[in-house]
Amino acid sequence: QHQRTWKYCLDCIIKNYPLTCLLVILTNFLLDLNILDWNQENLIAVALGSAAHIWNGETHRSTETVNLNSNLKYISSVAWIKEGTYLAVGTSDGEVQLWDIETKKRLRNMFGHLSVVGAMSWNHYILSSGSRLGLIHHHDVRISQHHVGTLCHNKQSICSLKWSTNNKLLASGSSDGLLNIWPNDPGATVHCKPLKAIPHASAVKAMNWCPWQSEILATGGGMKDGFLRIWDVSTGKIIETTDTKSQICSLFWLPKTNELMSGQGLPKNQMKIWKYPTLTNSTDLYGKYFSKPVFISLVALSLALYMVPTISSSSVGPTNSCFNIVSKIS
Repeated sequence: QHQRTWKYCLDCIIKNYPLTCLLVILTNFLLDLNILDWNQENLIAVALGSAAHIWNGETHRSTETVNLNSNLKYISSVAWIKEGTYLAVGTSDGEVQLWDIETKKRLRNMFGHLSVVGAMSWNHYILSSGSRLGLIHHHDVRISQHHVGTLCHNKQSICSLKWSTNNKLLASGSSDGLLNIWPNDPGATVHCKPLKAIPHASAVKAMNWCPWQSEILATGGGMKDGFLRIWDVSTGKIIETTDTKSQICSLFWLPKTNELMSGQGLPKNQMKIWKYPTLTNSTDLYGKYFSKPVFISLVALSLALYMVPTISSSSVGPTNSCFNIVSKIS
């Protein structure tokens, strides 16, 4: 472990944030995957190859809780249920698993996808999963016939999936630059059309719903775009937009200060904090380890910051050169 202190000035108040650095192994397909999630119990799940490690924010200890026990597939996404310690695990061969982290037991396997499950999101007991083939499946984890609905409106990989804070709307982002807004209809068929289809200039990987305004969605453009946009999804119109001059890798709202944080890519690989709704850039955060695109994760009133590099290897699965940074801001 290494320790570092952020010196961050906001509203004339200097705060020092300890930064913990962890060495991990990830895949070169990370930009299309969602392999880190943080729940309300202060547990962080990080998927590394065919295993998922759980880091306890109270004890500062980690354990390997999930293992696929296979060299032929890897964990491609993780998602905590909103209340409790159940963890959904998506795999590279299209499987969705449900694990009880307290007992370290797999509760069930759910099949149906034919390709990598790169994104998942919970709506109570409905788990929505998106695959590299552009399909979204709704699973009711309480019943044996779990696959209750399918959404099919994307031609390329689903790289982000988020239920709104009031669970009424589902946003899906794909690598072909399409942002779709879907109704809460777990029994949807493949013929179901989205409420809104909003094109972007590049993949929609970075997006997040506003915690205090349920129909406000922030999206970030990829390498060919770089624009941060705030949408009113009820009208499909942009409230505000700004050019960040770089790839936006991740977005999270800061409820305490009514701000938005973005993790940026090249050329500076920094974190930016934006005033809402004006999108005035109030703060930039730089770190000596931030030589690659920055991804961030938010839970409750805490903030996790982590960095991962872009790996040039063309091999599938884990590689040996990667660095991960995790920090908690209370």
